[in-house]
Amino acid sequence: MNNNYVTLQVADGTTMRAYTALPANVNENTPAIIVFQEAFGVNGHIRNVTDRFASEGYIAIAPELFHRTAPVGFTVGYDNFAAAMPHYAALTTESTQADIKAAYEWLNAQEADKSRIYSVGYCLGGRVSFLANATVPLKAAVSYYGGGTDALVDKAGELNGKHLFFWGGLDQHISKESIDKVTQAVTDAGKQFVNVVYADAEHGFNCDERPSFNEAASKESWALTLEFFEE
Repeated sequence: MNNNYVTLQVADGTTMRAYTALPANVNENTPAIIVFQEAFGVNGHIRNVTDRFASEGYIAIAPELFHRTAPVGFTVGYDNFAAAMPHYAALTTESTQADIKAAYEWLNAQEADKSRIYSVGYCLGGRVSFLANATVPLKAAVSYYGGGTDALVDKAGELNGKHLFFWGGLDQHISKESIDKVTQAVTDAGKQFVNVVYADAEHGFNCDERPSFNEAASKESWALTLEFFEE
């Protein structure tokens, strides 16, 4: 596996660093994926997730979405959301779509199967993965506990690929009403999706660096994600 950083040119004139991980023996049949960060940056956990996808045979890229307001390589601890909040709040739909397109274009320029480009995101990234599916022609996309996705339901009709949602039944940050609003919008738009709620899981259940880590839910959701992409 080959992991590295690249610098992407974004359409609004900014530059964005991204972490990349490539499997061995990349060829025209290799699938590709964009991995979208949590609010805490492209930290060790997100890089590990990116590496895991590469180990499964995907060309993977994790863009630093806070590049307009934060220094290169910005990360904060899971106990310091306040430090991430100014950068989180500065994101706009339009600027995020520009970042999505830059990452997608990088993948599209690689020797890969252009018909099998996916996205996955966690927390903030779950929302961005939903937006990505409505912005670029992904084959499929996955959102883990994507807070704020209900603010993007007007994009449901623009989804390109099938979407998989994961939620925690004990999540104190995302209400059942918000989840229902998202799934109803996708249903009304006639788009294909799968909705999974882990009744005993909290927000951030996939991250083994957070107190809310749920090993059973994390393992099962990983297996379901890989199977979903292979369908």
